[in-house]
Amino acid sequence: MDNDVSAGSGTPSTQTLGHLALGLTLLAFGVGHTGVIDNVAAADASALATWVGGIVLFIAGLLEFRAGNAGTGTAFAGLGAFWFTWGTGVGSAVSAEAAGLFLLLWALLALTLTVASAGSGLFEQGVYGLLFVSLLLLGTAAFAESDGLAKAGGWVGAVAGLAAWYGATAALAKWPTFSGRAAGRGVTATG
Repeated sequence: MDNDVSAGSGTPSTQTLGHLALGLTLLAFGVGHTGVIDNVAAADASALATWVGGIVLFIAGLLEFRAGNAGTGTAFAGLGAFWFTWGTGVGSAVSAEAAGLFLLLWALLALTLTVASAGSGLFEQGVYGLLFVSLLLLGTAAFAESDGLAKAGGWVGAVAGLAAWYGATAALAKWPTFSGRAAGRGVTATG
């Protein structure tokens, strides 16, 4: 293995909690859009999105701001606002165009987070990049009323969720995170 591969520090943090909340919410949201499980739709993830993706992620963002981590604070608080808004709005009577615009506007936040996380490592930038692609596909699918694009967006979202979940789990379990930074507390993937 490459010496630049680091292992998680094993120190629980609000970043770990935030990535777990984001990962679980994205996974449920994405799988719901794929239609891979009978009788499970994206709308079924609304409670998880509201409370875990919305409230927990927003609070994690505020705690990150308090700790002086503006980038992670912005990401978590912004995504918490997205998930809370999406979760509480599911089932509302809106046009396909309004739903598409909503998703495309939030895709811009995901794009901003992707660009801003350029030096933070493969998982963080990858999660935000995949979220951007997922929201872009889902927003376009809403405008075009395309089930195929919605399913593709769901799969990309599910992969983003798995990546966020892995990153958080790796931080706790001291698994490789491929961040390119030195491992915490002297733990490396090679020793």
